[in-house]
Amino acid sequence: MADPTKTLCPYCGVGCGLEVLPPALPKRPTHRDSAGNPTWQTRGDRAHPSSKGQVCVKGATVAESLDKDRLKYPMLRESLDQPFRRVSWEEALQTLVDRIQQVRQTLGPSGICMYGSGQFQTEDYYVAQKLIKGCLGTNNFDANSRLCMSSAVAGYSQALGSDGPPCCYDDLELTDCAFLIGTNTAECHPIVFNRFKKYHKKNRNVKLVVVDPRRTETASFADLHLAIRPGSDITLLNGIAHLLLQWRQIDTEFIEECTQGFAAYTEVLRHYHPDLVAEHCGIRVEELETAARYWADSKRVLSLWSMGLNQSSEGTAKVCSLINLHLMTGNLGKPGAGPFSLTGQPNAMGGREAGGLSHLLPGYRSVKDPTHRQAVEQVWQLPPGSIAAEPGLAAWEMMLALEQGQVGLFWIAATNPAVSMADLERTKAALRNSPFTVYQDAYYPTETAAFAHLLLPAAPWGERTGVMTNSERTVTLCSAFRPPIGEARPDWAIFAEVGRRLGFERQFEFTNAAEVYQEFVQLTRDRICDMSGLSHQRLAQEGPIQWPCPVVETPATAASKRDKRLYTDLRFPTPNGRASFVPFYEKGLAEPPDPDYPFVLTTGRLYGHWHTLTRTGRIEKTRALHPEPFLEVNPRDAQQLEMQSGEWAEVRSRRGQLRLKVLVTQNIRRGTVFVPMHWGSLWAEDADCNRLTHPERCPLSLQPELKACAVQVVSLAKQKHAQEKTAEPADMAQTNSLLESSPSTMLTEVLQH
Repeated sequence: MADPTKTLCPYCGVGCGLEVLPPALPKRPTHRDSAGNPTWQTRGDRAHPSSKGQVCVKGATVAESLDKDRLKYPMLRESLDQPFRRVSWEEALQTLVDRIQQVRQTLGPSGICMYGSGQFQTEDYYVAQKLIKGCLGTNNFDANSRLCMSSAVAGYSQALGSDGPPCCYDDLELTDCAFLIGTNTAECHPIVFNRFKKYHKKNRNVKLVVVDPRRTETASFADLHLAIRPGSDITLLNGIAHLLLQWRQIDTEFIEECTQGFAAYTEVLRHYHPDLVAEHCGIRVEELETAARYWADSKRVLSLWSMGLNQSSEGTAKVCSLINLHLMTGNLGKPGAGPFSLTGQPNAMGGREAGGLSHLLPGYRSVKDPTHRQAVEQVWQLPPGSIAAEPGLAAWEMMLALEQGQVGLFWIAATNPAVSMADLERTKAALRNSPFTVYQDAYYPTETAAFAHLLLPAAPWGERTGVMTNSERTVTLCSAFRPPIGEARPDWAIFAEVGRRLGFERQFEFTNAAEVYQEFVQLTRDRICDMSGLSHQRLAQEGPIQWPCPVVETPATAASKRDKRLYTDLRFPTPNGRASFVPFYEKGLAEPPDPDYPFVLTTGRLYGHWHTLTRTGRIEKTRALHPEPFLEVNPRDAQQLEMQSGEWAEVRSRRGQLRLKVLVTQNIRRGTVFVPMHWGSLWAEDADCNRLTHPERCPLSLQPELKACAVQVVSLAKQKHAQEKTAEPADMAQTNSLLESSPSTMLTEVLQH
């Protein structure tokens, strides 16, 4: 029997280990999809420390997407109104290199932008940084982590001194209280939630608090569900802290020895009286007090969050407000406790480690720090000053630069911004304004391909070997189990070939991904994300390993490292070794509801789908789980709007409109409506929710507020009835006129009518 290939699920940031088997095995029937096509088989890897053999429906079916609608060859067109024509790699690469040189001469390095993705493996991210930030001299590389985790990055950095989640999945089974805010973990990170759910069921003294305007699958298991108004997170968190301070349920020793800024924090807290907090959040005072009591009575509180906090114009402030609670209660650096961000993409963590945002360099370095730039330039064998000293354009800034004609070449890889970016109609207009767009992906068509001039076929999961890091900092080698189809190539190999053709042969001598990774980990040495002891060979032999994993590791330090947590010595990577209280007052939604747009729209994922359907939309089982988009409306709102489940509604914001089927449900609070974020124009008509969202961003993380905007909702049945009623007098007048005519005239006019 064939040995399975060990790899990692390419969907969410849980990072579940998979084993992949070929379609045909000795003495077994060939594994086929519903159309009869042979498909590779996936199953959970019981040896993987993060998932322990568990797998959700997406991981179980992911191999079925490998041969669906693949981009197999380079394609080129001169303008967007022309059809693509197949070209050779030679022509494609030469066209791209010529364009890069032209833009460098006319607009300078800042005229080049690249937008990447957590679908990249770490090697892809790293080679892209070397090409764009090092050799081309522009920091205009950003990734959809900007839409996903950048508020978590900023919050960790401000409060603790560095990016890097301090917790691990084992804490799920060691905590006294899990505090979930802004995360529908049961659907979006199901294997993480399954681990906690089993533990919670066996230990009734363990509490689960879920903060969410919707009664999600996650909230249905909660001991306490706080269905707060969208945007009131900071008020809630400060209100809990106010009560803890009032009750003197704080860790005074930890605060005095390990933190700074507590006095300023208490000054903010005194303004958050429980009555005011409860009224503002739309909950009862008793619910607020229960949440605070759970924190007070628990020795180990573990908080988890995701897009509900991050995707906000106050994203960093929300994350810091949550971390403040951990600092005041000493819930950090010990088993079962700490602030734990759940990443959305499979390798969003690896991207941050490799420098994959416009202000970062590999090894959790900053482009603003001259010593950081110098260290990277030396490894990259580049002259001093090669790396620009200022952050490049973030994701939305790239759209604005396209609008203003400041970009000559826009290179998009492994992501679909024509669905995922905020203010979608404006985004599409900006993409149409791009003089030359390169789109590098494994699938075709996608919504973004419609805006491309050059298509480059990338090898997807299963056809390339590389490394990914999950939410708990566990690094897994994802081995290829079949060769790329058509002429597809790994992303890092495409970037490296472009670099060589631009004259940087010495910088891109890599012959395989293992060599890329070996160079990258040297840039993590002595950093908090130290992976200098890792290699493809070691990961293949020993399996997944969590960082930090320094090269000097001995068997003794390896054993102690398995504690898996950061800051267990309660020293933080700040100048004085102390963590910081970073207090904020709430400012509220960037676009609150008003009489014209009285509802708040929020968006999110569904269990069976992921991001913009590029994979799951092409898999029969996941498509059948959620066949169409919908609009969740509270029953009392539905009654007021005179609509029922199954009817069609129009949802309008100041930027666009959607048409969706209504789902009337008690699971959404009054005044709030919900639309899943997956469907773009390829998969449904008038259902891409980011037509409605605005581009207002957190000033610190630059992450857009994709989770909330003001909308109005109109019943299409009611609207149609009103239109018919308005038209009725004219129809009656026409009938009366006909009755006054002669019989022959009346018959003629009736037939014409």
